[in-house]
Amino acid sequence: MINELCKKIKALKAPVVVGLDPMLRYVPGHIRKKAFAEYGETLEGAAEAIWQFNKGIVDAVWDLIPAVKPQIAMYEQFGIPGLAAFQKTVSYCKSKGLIVIGDIKRGDIGSTSAAYAAGHLGKVTVGSRRIAPFEEDFVTVNPYLGTDGVKPFVEVCREEKKGIFVLVKTSNPSSGEFQNRLTEGRPLYELVGEMVDRWGQEHMGDAYSYVGAVVGATYPEEGKVLRKLMPKTFILVPGYGAQGGKGADLVHYFHDDGLGAIVNSSRGIIAAYQQEQYAAFGEEGYADASRQAVKAMIADLNSALDNAFS
Repeated sequence: MINELCKKIKALKAPVVVGLDPMLRYVPGHIRKKAFAEYGETLEGAAEAIWQFNKGIVDAVWDLIPAVKPQIAMYEQFGIPGLAAFQKTVSYCKSKGLIVIGDIKRGDIGSTSAAYAAGHLGKVTVGSRRIAPFEEDFVTVNPYLGTDGVKPFVEVCREEKKGIFVLVKTSNPSSGEFQNRLTEGRPLYELVGEMVDRWGQEHMGDAYSYVGAVVGATYPEEGKVLRKLMPKTFILVPGYGAQGGKGADLVHYFHDDGLGAIVNSSRGIIAAYQQEQYAAFGEEGYADASRQAVKAMIADLNSALDNAFS
């Protein structure tokens, strides 16, 4: 799947992933009104609203981007109906030819990680049948439990030709409380990056490993270091736009062929219509506003990469 991701990024000239992280406050009033009229102000009504919201955005942007990244917590908060909306979103995105990165941030002792990996990337055995529950192409993984927690994901990825992105240096402000702590004289995130590189050597695609890394856009200097420590690792870069990252800061995450990283924007795209620069689209045009925001993001990244590597 890492080969497919590279191919799609090159074909579209768009190292961009749209984060499908819906909150009800992002959903336009007319969508919420229709969902609540059908299902009431219930968890089912909320789930229907976010599903229809997602569908509108995907319909508007699928031809511009290689991948989407639904954050499962935004669906789990609505219970079982929310998880059903997550599954519908994943399936719909795949029907559009999009690569799906499930942002699940899981990682536990071996048997539990194996269950997470089977549920999201692999298959489970039900009687005589093997069934794929969620069918994402990649998921995000928390490495805090070490190799025991990561290896089951790598094993499923090898079987299914899928991939993971391991949290290395996250974009949130307090990430340094642990990730920047010195261990043997070096920041912990560097040691994690070296482990990601090592795990990745066991599962290589054509040019990049199926074991990727998450490195936030908000820490470009750390990103420079990690790019050198993980030369064959594809980097998922959250934190663009709403969290402050911009194209010019991110060129060091890439190689000179324009590959090596994919940059995520979530609310900066899915809630674009709520921003002043896209307000003219209005609530009814929320999906068109998202499409325009995607185009602007692609242009920003490509301009920065052209300036850096031309």
